[in-house]
Amino acid sequence: IMSKLSAHGVKLVMPAVLKAFDDPNWRTKQASITMLGSMSHCAPKQLASCLPKVVPKLTEAFSDTHPKVKTSAEEALDEISKVIRNPEIASISPILLKALIDPATGTLNGLETLIETEFLHAIDAPSLALIVPVLHRGLRDRSATTKRYGALIAGNICTMINDPRDFVPYLSTLLPDLKSVLLDPIPDVRSTSAKALGSLTRGLGEDTFPELRPWLIETLQAEEGSSVERSGAAQGLTEVLIASGGSLVEEVMLEEILPLKSHPKASTREGVLWVLTFLPSSLGQGFASLIDPSLPALLSGLADENENCRDVALRAGRVLVRSQGKPHIDKILPPLELGLSDDDYRIRVASLTLLGDLLGMLGGTKVVKGDADTQDDIRAAERAQAQIALVLGTETRMRLLSRLYLTRSDTTAVVRQISVQVWKTVVSVTPRTLREILPVLIGQIVDALASGHPEQTEVAGRCLGDIVAKLSDAVLPEIIPVLQDALYSGDEHTRRGVVVGLTEIISSSSKEQIAKYLNILVKAVQDALCDEDDGVRAMAASCFQSLYTAVGSRALDEVVPVLLSAMEREGDEDERTRAVNGLTGILSIRSKELLPYLVPRLMTKPITKNHASALGQIAAVTGDTLHTHFSTIIPGLLTELASFFGEDLDEEEKEREAAVRECSRSVCGSIEEIGVNRLISEVASKCGSDKESLRKESCEMYQVIVEERKDEADFYDDIEIILRELLYRLNDESAKVLKANHQALGALTKHVPAEELVKHIDYVRNLIASMVSDARRRKGGVGDGEFLMPGFNIPKGLEPLLPIYQRGILYGNASTREASAAGLGELISLTSTKFLAGPLVIKMTGPLLRIVGDRNTSEVKIAIIQTLGLILTKGGPSLRAFVPQFQTTFVKALSDPSRRVRVEAIKALALLMPISTRLDPLIKELVSGSLGKSSQSSAETAGAVAIQTATLEALAIVLKHGGIKAKLPESIPSALSAGKELMVHDDEGVRESAAKVVGAACGLLGVDVTSEFIDENILSGKDSSERRHGRAHCIYRILASTVGTELDNEVHNKLLDLVKTYMSDENRLAREGACVAVGAILGSAADTSACLAAVEPIMLKAMDLQQPMEIHQALAAGLCTAVRLKPDVLAGKEGLPIMDASLKLAMSGVQRVQWSFNDFLWLALKVENGGGGSGRISFRRQLRQFQIYENSVQQGPLETRGYDDS
Repeated sequence: IMSKLSAHGVKLVMPAVLKAFDDPNWRTKQASITMLGSMSHCAPKQLASCLPKVVPKLTEAFSDTHPKVKTSAEEALDEISKVIRNPEIASISPILLKALIDPATGTLNGLETLIETEFLHAIDAPSLALIVPVLHRGLRDRSATTKRYGALIAGNICTMINDPRDFVPYLSTLLPDLKSVLLDPIPDVRSTSAKALGSLTRGLGEDTFPELRPWLIETLQAEEGSSVERSGAAQGLTEVLIASGGSLVEEVMLEEILPLKSHPKASTREGVLWVLTFLPSSLGQGFASLIDPSLPALLSGLADENENCRDVALRAGRVLVRSQGKPHIDKILPPLELGLSDDDYRIRVASLTLLGDLLGMLGGTKVVKGDADTQDDIRAAERAQAQIALVLGTETRMRLLSRLYLTRSDTTAVVRQISVQVWKTVVSVTPRTLREILPVLIGQIVDALASGHPEQTEVAGRCLGDIVAKLSDAVLPEIIPVLQDALYSGDEHTRRGVVVGLTEIISSSSKEQIAKYLNILVKAVQDALCDEDDGVRAMAASCFQSLYTAVGSRALDEVVPVLLSAMEREGDEDERTRAVNGLTGILSIRSKELLPYLVPRLMTKPITKNHASALGQIAAVTGDTLHTHFSTIIPGLLTELASFFGEDLDEEEKEREAAVRECSRSVCGSIEEIGVNRLISEVASKCGSDKESLRKESCEMYQVIVEERKDEADFYDDIEIILRELLYRLNDESAKVLKANHQALGALTKHVPAEELVKHIDYVRNLIASMVSDARRRKGGVGDGEFLMPGFNIPKGLEPLLPIYQRGILYGNASTREASAAGLGELISLTSTKFLAGPLVIKMTGPLLRIVGDRNTSEVKIAIIQTLGLILTKGGPSLRAFVPQFQTTFVKALSDPSRRVRVEAIKALALLMPISTRLDPLIKELVSGSLGKSSQSSAETAGAVAIQTATLEALAIVLKHGGIKAKLPESIPSALSAGKELMVHDDEGVRESAAKVVGAACGLLGVDVTSEFIDENILSGKDSSERRHGRAHCIYRILASTVGTELDNEVHNKLLDLVKTYMSDENRLAREGACVAVGAILGSAADTSACLAAVEPIMLKAMDLQQPMEIHQALAAGLCTAVRLKPDVLAGKEGLPIMDASLKLAMSGVQRVQWSFNDFLWLALKVENGGGGSGRISFRRQLRQFQIYENSVQQGPLETRGYDDS
């Protein structure tokens, strides 16, 4: 039946048979296998179409579990093998069948048998049916040999079949296996697979594999693939392209592969290089047209950032050299020469390696890997040299060897190493070859020196030094003239290169050789030192250093006098500039030797414009040594600048002054840190000069130092020296010095961080205090009177120092804040009101108000409040906007635990009153606080009594100094009510303070309210020791106020009687209060004599030496009050007993009593009006006169002694 089936019949039968094969019933499967085996009887054409499907199914059956199925499959394959017409296959069919039946042991044997078989006949379809499954199994085997055999047979099979189309059905099976083998780790396996793909493409045509080339290119670029896989893909692509024809190779390379050389992915770039690795050798001479487009890809690959790319590029380059080197040397050699001078050392290394391979191939030798000093190596190099000269020609050989010799001096060690190896491979005797190529080599060296490329210039200089060392006198006569010509005719890059070359020549030559050509070398170095280009001069300085090392001071003797002469020559400005440039260059390296000779000449008086300019330029390069000459330079510059002071200068002199100032700035800005202290000290030595001009210039130079060295900040250790000198100048008599000093201080605080300056706040305070004390002493002594510092009493005089104090106030620790606040107050006290008005006083006030409420120590608060009081005294109306803040601050301070803080707050409130306008809220708050009702009261922490006392004191002060401004009718009476309530308080301090409030309130409310208050609260009411003490002080305060003299005599007499009673009271406090009050009674009495007569006995009794110290002090205070209210109250004979008793107490043994009565006598004797000198001296003189006066009274009538009542 099978033999009768047509092609259409086979198509109808085949699906049913194959479906039955997959049936799980073994009988059905066996029947299907039998039918598949019987298809071997089909016609040849039908057999060819069905066997590709039949044989795989039969081989699949060998793995079935049922033995009869296996047996049937073997019989079917045996039946198919019987129809094989190829005698060679037929002879080995048992081996092939065994490979199909038992793949594990038979596959390799089957493949080896196929390879060993010599085919004389074409392979038919049944033969293919047996061979392909064996190949399929072999290509999938783990053994590299098996895979290689499989790929080899698969590639050759197309050449052994009649109709290639018979093989097409098997491609879907074999092609994936070949692709897999193409990516195998073993190179031989990959190579065989690639050739197999090429053979299949050649035999079947590229159209048969439409997806093969895209897959190869894709694999070539795959980022996830390995370098091995890319290598296999490149090799496969190479074979496929070559098999497809030369035109296709060129088209694909130019349009698809080479454009990927600059792809951002390293894997893609590597794939391109792998293609270039395999294509030249595979394509042979056909690659000639692709050499030029491929070389850029190779060179860029040699410099690739990816190491794999660089390795593959070098491998590709070597392949290109070996395969295309000889026939296409004209194309390959130029890029390699160019690569020898590339910026990237990797390209230089690769170019040298490839050049070595090329020259070795041309010379018939290999690059040596060692010293190459044996005779065999030398003879081999001789032969290679001759052969290379024959191939390249003389000109190319000399150029190439010159380039190669240059690379021996490369900056990279690996380049130098490879270059020496290549050189020894092709050169037998180096000196002889050098002499041959010397003209060309010198030309290349000069070109490299003139290139402007730093690395090439350095390489050329090294090479030049190496040549001089090797050839010595033979080369100098040729090299030096060439370099000299280039120095005078070339651009700046050429001149720089020439100087590098001269440096290497001098370093590599012996002293004898340098001496022989010294005149030429000195002239060249001198001209280079004077060059207008900075780079040329810098290199020339290094060259001069080499010359100095070689010949010593002779180099200076030859060059310096010429340059000095040119510098001092008038007229030619260009020549002078060149000379200064030259000297600057020499000084940058030999300053110690040259400065002692140069500085005296430049500092010759008067300093010319040229000398000043030269010194400024010299300072820029001698910063590390110039300070050793500051004892000459700084005084000289200051003296020269001072000579311009007050002079009417013409244009030329103005230019000279500007040049000297610029020179000073350059000197101050150029020195190294080691010279800063000496610079500052030299300027300090001139700050105290008796010449106004020198003091002014010294201040200005300090300003220059700070401005020029602000970035280096290396003068911070010497800030105290600068501060000392500038602060001393604040008391200068000259307005111009003060102005210069002000600018210098401004520069200091502007360019030095405030946190650095605030470290010196105590030093500044002590210095200013010392200056003030010294100034007062020198001016004959002004005691405690006002002294104004001249430096602060100019427009914005305080501004330079403000940042220091503000920083300390805002951000310092407790001690720094205290010092800063107190110091600011000291500055304010030294400044007149005129120069504190406006924004300046506001700028000072803000920080103080901002931090006074912080958690500061009592010392800090005291200092701040005292300074705020000074600001109020000096600032006046300009601070009106700050009144609410001032008021809040001071009232809050009344609740402070520290008594001193509370006292200072009370004083500050008194100073605030002149500019306060809204007193009523303040009075209300103080009244509430005095009664213990204020929310700000801190009774738990500071004590209610202390706070009540302070608040009452503040209330009294406010009423005294500003009560008249109160607008609400209840304000003053409320204060009087508070005083009335607290005048009987348990605490004596509260009672005394309440009395002050009563006195101040009565003075404001008038005589009627006062009389009523006296009747209700003093002359009547309950009696107790506390009440008597409080009433006594109220009497004192009321009578001492303005209303005291307005009371009628009746009230006054009642108060007098009450006070006399209290002065004998058993309670000491009541007696003390009465002693004070009696003075107010005496001072406010309408009839002084009568009042004095009434109180004198009891007062003298209280002044008895047996009375307690407190009674004496209280009585002295009362007497002071009497004298203040009525200065002449004790004048005349009536007052003598009291004056006599006071004099005795003033000379008693109790110091406090002495002080108290001294104060009284000071007032009674009107010492403040006497003498123009010291008040104390005047007081002692009058005291002696009073003692004489008293004695005279005791001896006789006043008239007989010559004294009047005064």
